[in-house]
Amino acid sequence: NVATSSTRWHLYFCGPIRGPVQQRTHSFTLDTSRLDGVLEQPLFQAVAAEARAQGIPAFAIGGYVRDLILGRPCKDVDFVVEGDGMAFAQAVAKRLHAEPVHVFKNFGTAMFTLRQAQGDMQVEFVGARKESYARNSRKPEVEPGSIKDDQERRDFTINALAISLNEGSSGALVDPFGGILDLDRGILRTPLDPDITYSDDPLRMMRAVRFATQLGFVIDPPSFEAIKRSAERLDIISAERIHTELNKIILTKKPSTGFILMRDCGLLERFFPEFLELQGAEEKYGIGHKDNFYHTLQVLDNVCEKSDDLWLRWAAVLHDIAKPKTKRFDPEHGWTFHGHEDKGARMVPAIFRRLKLPLDEQMRFVQNLVALHLRPISLTKVEVTDSAVRRLLFDAGDDIDALMILCRADITSKNEKKKERYLRNYEVLIQKLKDVEAKDHVRNFQPPITGQDIMLAFGIEPCKLIGDIKTVIKDAILDGIIENDRAQAWQLMLETGRKLGRDPLVGMALPVDRE
Repeated sequence: NVATSSTRWHLYFCGPIRGPVQQRTHSFTLDTSRLDGVLEQPLFQAVAAEARAQGIPAFAIGGYVRDLILGRPCKDVDFVVEGDGMAFAQAVAKRLHAEPVHVFKNFGTAMFTLRQAQGDMQVEFVGARKESYARNSRKPEVEPGSIKDDQERRDFTINALAISLNEGSSGALVDPFGGILDLDRGILRTPLDPDITYSDDPLRMMRAVRFATQLGFVIDPPSFEAIKRSAERLDIISAERIHTELNKIILTKKPSTGFILMRDCGLLERFFPEFLELQGAEEKYGIGHKDNFYHTLQVLDNVCEKSDDLWLRWAAVLHDIAKPKTKRFDPEHGWTFHGHEDKGARMVPAIFRRLKLPLDEQMRFVQNLVALHLRPISLTKVEVTDSAVRRLLFDAGDDIDALMILCRADITSKNEKKKERYLRNYEVLIQKLKDVEAKDHVRNFQPPITGQDIMLAFGIEPCKLIGDIKTVIKDAILDGIIENDRAQAWQLMLETGRKLGRDPLVGMALPVDRE
């Protein structure tokens, strides 16, 4: 039993701690007093009452218990019962008037949403179970078990913590593997032999990296070595499950930690070899280039300080992805990566497709930022013209603000004076972008002359001439030759058509109403 001055909770089933004690790296305060009062919550009272009524043990378990002790917000709570979890969930939902209950028979689970003033809570129930795995699958053979059996199948000791909701032990923290001590030390450790834990369900290796990155914990050395030995087992996991964990890593405060861990334990090469190819700094004739692996991670961390947007963070991950494929050494200019932005943009769909990431507007957003990420940099090195700014606004459209965040994050020079100069230049460019947009309204502008207008004016069917005339009008507006005005554009259309050998129809010399 562990006693504290602030609470009446206690531990039992507490086993020995394996592995060396490591220095704490997380910033959370372990405060067991946060367990006080949890049993008075209506949800927990309903679960305890139903456990008494059915005469079966019930426990809150997993991430909710972990986060409660660490003081982290949590909108999901899992309960495990030594019986029929699906029937138990329906009974509890009825007590709380929280129907409907969604039942997943294949997984033996049921869940419902509990509406609360402080925010909705997702509540899930499962029957305690034992699991065994086939070598070539992460789908287990399942049979009913006890709470201890259920805790043994959990991925990490800190996720095996449970709160008893049963008479005689109500409020007790059930901790058979020393998870509370691992929380205090900031260590990720598997309940059982890590080789078995990771081989049974290889996705747990990605979860180890994700939790280490999210919580600022370290992976227990024997567990880390087991991941290295089992890394190839990740190949049996679907791309969807992998990218779910990868996205959670990318959404942390400092995702570089997770990428370095994935590289060091051999996971990254299993599903993202292009990123691994970025590492290394080559030197020739005394001329070197930066290590683009670490540069990209620094850019990613920089973006994370400014934005929580997952797809902007993915743009940071991929902005230099084609540098290994475009790297050349020029005796006069040193190392070059000419065209890496264009080639990188062309690589984005293939990477998204392989990782089963969305191939819709999110992918196109990432692709656009990768393609354009050098444009603002080039504009800071020369006297910026309104024409250049208009073209950048037109090409970036609504992505311009995200693009500027990415480009500022791309400044990773260790030369502070150089870095400050670049940042000052960006401030000048950002103001210029605002001024030109306010004056010319070219972000996502629609040309004032349509293809239909051109066909009507010249009495022609769809043909190449229409595209040529529209391009001339667009370029004239972006270059400031004419304003974004229908009358001026109409006149230019007529002049351009004549130059290209087409006379307008009689009576089409003045603008017509599109309606």
